[in-house]
Amino acid sequence: MEFTAKFLAQLLKGTVEGDENAKATKFAKIEHGKPGTLSFFANPKYEEYVYTSQASIIIVSKDFQPKQPVSPTMVRVENAYSAIADLLKYTADKKKKARRHRSLRARWFCSTKFGKKVYVGDFAFIGRNTVIGDNTIIHEQVYIGDDCKIGNNCIFYPGVRIYPGMVIGNNVILHSGVTIGADGFGNAPRPDGSWEKIEHLGNVIIGNDVEIGANSTVDRAQMESTIIGNGVRIDNLCMIAHNVVIGDHTVMAAQTGIAGSTVVGKYCIFGGQVGIAGHVKIADHTTICAQGGVIGHIRKEGQVLVGSPVIDAKQYMKAYAIFKRAAEE
Repeated sequence: MEFTAKFLAQLLKGTVEGDENAKATKFAKIEHGKPGTLSFFANPKYEEYVYTSQASIIIVSKDFQPKQPVSPTMVRVENAYSAIADLLKYTADKKKKARRHRSLRARWFCSTKFGKKVYVGDFAFIGRNTVIGDNTIIHEQVYIGDDCKIGNNCIFYPGVRIYPGMVIGNNVILHSGVTIGADGFGNAPRPDGSWEKIEHLGNVIIGNDVEIGANSTVDRAQMESTIIGNGVRIDNLCMIAHNVVIGDHTVMAAQTGIAGSTVVGKYCIFGGQVGIAGHVKIADHTTICAQGGVIGHIRKEGQVLVGSPVIDAKQYMKAYAIFKRAAEE
C-alpha cells in the first residue's frame, strides 16, 4: 500500500514538513528506515535515529524540536504514537475487507444462517442452526459447531475451534489455534484412587470487541457460562478455565492461567505467566506483575501486586531489598 506525506497529513490531521509528495510503501522501525519506508518517532530514546534514518517519511509529534538536520519528510501530528496506531489500523482494515464469498470447499447446512458479506474459507465447517453475523470473516479450516451465535465483523483465523453452543459478540478476533468451549478440568476422585470425569454442559459467552491470541483456550462452564466481558484482550498461550468471569476491558499477557470459578474485575492488567487459583475474586483495576501468583481474594481496588503469592509492590520491593542484603552478608 502506498502513502504520500500529503495523504498521511490529511488522514492523521497533521502537517507536512518537507516534500509533500514523498512516498512510502512499507512500514519500518526508525532504526531500520530505508528509502520507500514510513517510520515514526515517539520514544525519546530513539531520537538519534531521526537524524540518521533513510526513511522517506517519519511521523513525529508536533512538539518535537530537532537538534540536527532531518533528511526524511516529517509529518507532524498531535501524538505520534496514537497516530501510528490509527494508521496501522487503517491499513489493516483495508487488507481485511470482507468479501461476499463462501468457498465451495467449505461445509455448512441448510439451517446455518449467514448475514451479509460473510467470507468462509476453504475447508471451514459451520454447524447446524449456527448464526453468523454480517461482515464476519471465517478463514480456512475453522471449525464452528452447532447452535453457535456469532456476531458482526468478527475475524476467525485458520485453525480456530469453536465448540457447539458458544455465543460470541461483535468485532471479536480469534487468532489461529484458539479453542473456545472445551471441557473444563473437572474430575472427581473415586475410592480406589482413580478419577471420574465430570461432564461440562455449560457454554462460553464472549462479549464485544474482544481479541484472543494464538493457541489460547477458554473452557466451557460446568453449568451456566464462562464469561469474557467486553473489550477484553487475551494474549497468546493463555488458559481460562471453566466458569471463570473476566470483567470488561481486562488485559492479560502470554501464559497467564486462571483456574475455575474465579471472578476477575474490570480494567485489570495481568503480566506474563500470572497464575490465579480457583474460586477467588479480584477487584477492579488490579495490576498483577509478571509471574505473580494469586491464592486468595483481592478485595481492594487499584492495587499493584508482585510476587508469589502476591503482595503490594512497594512492600515487595522493601522485602526484596532486605532479602538481597541478607544474601550478601
